[in-house]
Amino acid sequence: MTTVPDAGPGRDGAAGTIDVLIADDERPVLDELELLLRRDPRVRRILRASSGSEAVRLLAEHSVDAAFLDIHMPGLSGFDLAAAMSRFTRPPEIVFVTADEAGAVEAFDFAAVDFILKPIRRERLERAVGRILAGRESAGEPAGVPDEHIPVKVGDVMRVVHRRDVRWVQSHGDYARLHTETDSHLIRESISDLEERWAAAGFIRVHRSFLVDRNAITTARLSGAHPAVTVAGEEIPVSRRSVGAVRDAILHAREEPR
Repeated sequence: MTTVPDAGPGRDGAAGTIDVLIADDERPVLDELELLLRRDPRVRRILRASSGSEAVRLLAEHSVDAAFLDIHMPGLSGFDLAAAMSRFTRPPEIVFVTADEAGAVEAFDFAAVDFILKPIRRERLERAVGRILAGRESAGEPAGVPDEHIPVKVGDVMRVVHRRDVRWVQSHGDYARLHTETDSHLIRESISDLEERWAAAGFIRVHRSFLVDRNAITTARLSGAHPAVTVAGEEIPVSRRSVGAVRDAILHAREEPR
């Protein structure tokens, strides 16, 4: 089924509004998603599909700014659809809407704008729309952050460590230990100072004692009794208060010049 109210073609309408595709094989979820999106004045047109193959047919005829995809659908999954869309000349932004929290890390591989867990909350959906619009406004702006060179002492020799080679940082009081793929170095600088200075380069505070490069995260376990991420083969604890921020950071990670 499709719902296409009268409107101009996708990506050519009023500034600050978007055309979207929603895809889910569960009719009640699809109805609820459409209802909530219709309440958002920033959403102009909604195409709906009850399967991955129907979504493909719609996308062959209409362009959209964003796609809200269930992950587990018969035939083509949400990940299959995201992979296909990534090859478009102007790929839409992807938001996964699912009950499968374990899919968050794989969603990161598709550079998803957001990852919404069911049951869907209106305010959470509104935040996703805001992220889509923010991404459109910033498209094309330079994202590079100059690299930083950190002097470290190895025995009696001073060496330089590039920030781009640091994978994670552990706090040691007023000191911090920088961990690369092969070495670690203690420097006289607090983890809070590094967090403030390196945030623009993609480093996130996952715990009061740990700062990690979000692009170096290979796995994440953000539910259960002991949330953690894996960086350079090491399991780093995630504090409960940081779980939401860490999930968001993983999902919005981009390969950026540093």
